[in-house]
Amino acid sequence: MSCDYASGLSEYADKGICGQPEQFDADDLLEDKISRFSEWVKAAKHIVVITGAGISTSAGIPDFRGPKGVWTLEQRGEKPNVNISFDDAVPTVTHMALVALAERGNLKFLVSQNVDGLHLRSGFPMELLTDLHGNMFLDRCDQCGRQFVRVTATKSVGQKPTGELCSVPKRNGRQCRGHLHDSILDWEDELPHEGLEAADLHCRSADLIICLGSTLQIVPCGSLPLLAKKTGGRIVICNLQPTKIDKSANLILRHYVDGVMKKLMERLGMEVPEYTAEKDPTKQNREALLVYPRLKLPAVKVERKAPKRTVKRGRPKSVKVKKEEPIKAEIEANV
Repeated sequence: MSCDYASGLSEYADKGICGQPEQFDADDLLEDKISRFSEWVKAAKHIVVITGAGISTSAGIPDFRGPKGVWTLEQRGEKPNVNISFDDAVPTVTHMALVALAERGNLKFLVSQNVDGLHLRSGFPMELLTDLHGNMFLDRCDQCGRQFVRVTATKSVGQKPTGELCSVPKRNGRQCRGHLHDSILDWEDELPHEGLEAADLHCRSADLIICLGSTLQIVPCGSLPLLAKKTGGRIVICNLQPTKIDKSANLILRHYVDGVMKKLMERLGMEVPEYTAEKDPTKQNREALLVYPRLKLPAVKVERKAPKRTVKRGRPKSVKVKKEEPIKAEIEANV
């Protein structure tokens, strides 16, 4: 399926602020920021990463609100020129760097807003990953809620039936036999409870949240980093455009995400692994469907103040940007 999955979504008028100018840090300023960033990563014990479409543009997948994003072009009456499929796209430097950080041990959880499946295909530990808006390579059972890894990208969006049945055994030993659906959310669809619960708990436990390639306009994902601030955690943002939580961030890097992650890994003395099909669960030969594991929760759960409730993929939040506002080396409030 073409990476222009957005054409399969329902009509939705309010897509947020699109096409904001991109900003770039000067080289010396960027180096200073990455130095501070690397020290925080070394010291952190519970890192959570939140990713958006900006980390996949180097794989040939368009973003949504960038200068050439899907929604930006739509506002101009244009369409993106997409020449790659989800099956052919390959994880980027950023995707693979996150795999290394997870294997190191202090990256405890990854919250993705992307549906491209590149985190899954990179070999990132599945029990530490939630794709809150769905995944082209995951189907979900409408009865037990378990997810299954696909070998090819789904051809539908909006949680439509795939024709497959769930093979997870029930307590009585019989198969569930529920109907599988694609996991891609449409506008204002309900978010997966298990994924959102895990994201919430990990963000409340985090001492460092890293936001990569997202303007953080979609709720509730865009508000998750603020949970860490309540418990003294830091927020680092790497994005070329302003985000809706810039004022709450401790550090903002204005540069391409791949470039930042490559420099970060160098300062950490770590190599960025190459993508290999052997570690890609969508490329593994198997007779039965691969069941996605249960998500790993924090060792010490932080008490939630708000009651449990149904949460939907919400409207974008407005991002107010002051003209000619200087970019600071750091926005450090709690150090």
